[in-house]
Amino acid sequence: MYNILTLNKIAKIGLNVFDDNYTCADECANPDAILVRSASMHEMELPESLLSIARAGAGVNNIPLDKCSEKGIVVFNTPGANANAVKELVIAGLFLSSRKVVPAIEWAKTLKGEGANVGKLVEKGKSQFAGPEIKGKKLGVIGLGAIGVLVANAAKNLGMTVYGYDPYLSVESAWSLSHHIIHSKSIKEIYENCDYITVHVPLMDATKHMINAEAIASMKDGVRILNFARDGLVNSDDMKAALASGKVAAYVVDFPTDEMLDVENVIAIPHLGASTPESEDNCAVMAANQTKDFIENGNIKNSVNLPAVNAGAVVHSRLCVVHKNIPHVITNISSKFSNLNINIENLISKSRGDYAYAIFDFDGQLNMDEINSIEGVVRTRLITK
Repeated sequence: MYNILTLNKIAKIGLNVFDDNYTCADECANPDAILVRSASMHEMELPESLLSIARAGAGVNNIPLDKCSEKGIVVFNTPGANANAVKELVIAGLFLSSRKVVPAIEWAKTLKGEGANVGKLVEKGKSQFAGPEIKGKKLGVIGLGAIGVLVANAAKNLGMTVYGYDPYLSVESAWSLSHHIIHSKSIKEIYENCDYITVHVPLMDATKHMINAEAIASMKDGVRILNFARDGLVNSDDMKAALASGKVAAYVVDFPTDEMLDVENVIAIPHLGASTPESEDNCAVMAANQTKDFIENGNIKNSVNLPAVNAGAVVHSRLCVVHKNIPHVITNISSKFSNLNINIENLISKSRGDYAYAIFDFDGQLNMDEINSIEGVVRTRLITK
């Protein structure tokens, strides 16, 4: 029996992935796995029983990745599960930033009580909310992952000229990207050419405050910027100054902060990017399936701290090893099999940064203490059928 701890409400369709061998609850003393959405885990004591954490969403800022890696805990996310939901809101953001729909609606509410004069007042006052069409304009998409690709393709279908920039473009994304998208060789090309810029990159040291005074200065006057990725990608003080000067015509952000609320030409959306029932269902199902496959077979897919490894279903016995990415670990483990005259039927080993993950399929009896004593081994698990 395996115990699954849920730190947030997880869609029922996701929890239904787990069969009678699993117990799912929002309180659990020794969980084998955790499913989480937005709850912060940085102050949480991670129990020794914990094998994996699955984030039902893309961002993992609420999870202590370094601590998890040190303990050999696999951290999953669900890239692409909410991509369509975010894409739709980004497209809405393009229209909202152009046509001043939000302030126009708020102004229309002030006409309440004018009776028969409402029509005349509307015609007289509507010009203050005029804005450009997006057709024929240039959109720069920074980051061509699951969401960025969908945004780029949709904007192209709406008649925009789309520039895409991503130095780490995956093969899968490249296949999905319309051939009409202009491949920008540098982010500077995006800044200098585009009327609209939307950012879809993870928040890390290299991207923190990437939209700052220097970047904005190189953009076109009256640029409209959209941020549906992470708040920290944009320097709030620099953005407010650019909005006040008119350099930036509008800023649409899905991560409201106190300093950006009630700022003219800021459209602050309360983190609605993935807030659709379809998205929540997709994320829950993907998180559950990845957790179940890892627990039962040791396979890793969509991990943010360990490499992807898939050895299929367990046939006899399977040794799963999280280890430091240093020389001789695999050789030393293999020698333990040799000493016991056990044949390794299948071996897969991959690394990611400072850590690596290996799967050994075999038929026999291992001394796990000997495996755990090998230098560099962080965590081991034996799965048998």
